[in-house]
Amino acid sequence: MQRYSESDTSSKKWVINMHKISIKFLVGFLLIFSFSFVVLSQTVKQIIHTSNQNLITTELVGLKNNSNVYVRQTFLINHFTNNELYFGEMAEELGNNLNYATGNSVGVYTVNGELLYATDKSLFAEPKRTDLQEAIHGKTAYNINYNEDKTSVLFSYPVVIDGSKVGILRFYKDFSLLYQQSSRILDTTLYITLAIFAVTFLFSFILSRHITLPLGKLARASSEVKNGNLDVRIRFKRKDEIGRLADNFNDMINQIDLQMSIIKKDRDHLKELHQQEKLFFDNITHELKTPLTSILGYAELIKANGERDRNFFEKGMNHIIEESKRLHKMVLKLLEVSRRHATIQEMDTVEAGAVLRDVCESMSIRAQRYKKSIKVDIENELYLLAQEDRIRQLFINLMDNAIKYSLDFSDIKVKGLHVDGKIRFIVENASDPIDAKQLSKLFEPFYLAHPKDSEEGSVGLGLSIVKSIVDELQGTISIVNQDNHTAVTVDFNRLISVEEGNRHG
Repeated sequence: MQRYSESDTSSKKWVINMHKISIKFLVGFLLIFSFSFVVLSQTVKQIIHTSNQNLITTELVGLKNNSNVYVRQTFLINHFTNNELYFGEMAEELGNNLNYATGNSVGVYTVNGELLYATDKSLFAEPKRTDLQEAIHGKTAYNINYNEDKTSVLFSYPVVIDGSKVGILRFYKDFSLLYQQSSRILDTTLYITLAIFAVTFLFSFILSRHITLPLGKLARASSEVKNGNLDVRIRFKRKDEIGRLADNFNDMINQIDLQMSIIKKDRDHLKELHQQEKLFFDNITHELKTPLTSILGYAELIKANGERDRNFFEKGMNHIIEESKRLHKMVLKLLEVSRRHATIQEMDTVEAGAVLRDVCESMSIRAQRYKKSIKVDIENELYLLAQEDRIRQLFINLMDNAIKYSLDFSDIKVKGLHVDGKIRFIVENASDPIDAKQLSKLFEPFYLAHPKDSEEGSVGLGLSIVKSIVDELQGTISIVNQDNHTAVTVDFNRLISVEEGNRHG
């Protein structure tokens, strides 16, 4: 017996097929991993970027509010009539004080964007940026500058005193620490995500191998079975679905092997029966010759000698009787054997109406003896596929039953007609009432509805024989008893005759 275990090596063909499954599995996972990784990284970056911008905006708003408080207090103390002129004269003092108070480099500008003073001119010496241009037009704005590992913000807004713009304040604020921290958070998140996906990928790869390797073995084993090798078995030391699949596969092969063994035994048994049957017919043919020869010989001698030799006459007659009995037994055996082949006899096209007319005509003398008459109404071309002798036997039993159990001086009505693509035969006769329980048993062998009134020698087999013939021909039969009348109805599938088919064609 050939076995496959987990340590077996697969053939090159099955290895390629197995790898195809594994590759599809791994490629699919890589695509999902790559897409998920990109989406996750971009999402985290966007969240961190939005968070940083919100934090910067919040801090700059606070910076503006605090510096505005200081500027307003300065202007209230001095009560200058020309606020714009005072703003220019106090530019250096304002810049230094705000630099000290906020810890950020400060640039003081005119309303037209000309630099009046800067705590660190190198930070404000670059060309005008968008934030300063927005402040010149009366808006508050800022620019974020990314320079290698350093991130800074230039923040500008117009200073308004008593409803008039008197100048512009511009701040330089370093946010490198914030962005460095955000970058570390992003890197850490991505590294952790990458590690999780790597572990998941490794686990998936191992799992796919754990699944595809047994499937490859199962595929190879099923191919062996397809090619006729029923000795193949699969052995997996697993209790999961694949293990149960392997066990079911082995059970299936065992069942197939068992059925094949039974078929082989039946085939051998049939061969043996065929040989025995052939031997039986050879023997019976030989055995039939002996009694026939003996009977013929004694009969010729008795005919020649007559009764002149009484002892020889009696001896010959006894011998004829004994040989006849032996011959009768052999004939019965032959009939018993031939019965088994009755079902394979070919069927012919039978005009059942003609057969029924012939039966009714032959049984009319019997009906007259019982003081009854037969009324026939049979249509033409009632064709069906059957054996004529079986149809005749069916009608004989129906008519015999009707004659025996109909009332005296009554008519037996026989009909044959076409009904909805079928042919129907009805035998109706006047009779004593029969209850429903008795009607349901009339087709059973040896059952007599009126045993006291039954004809001598009747054993109740007529309707059971009729039922068996109807079943053989795939027809239907029913019996009803109403108003002191019994009617038996038989339906068969209609077979269109050759002449009728040509006429319709």
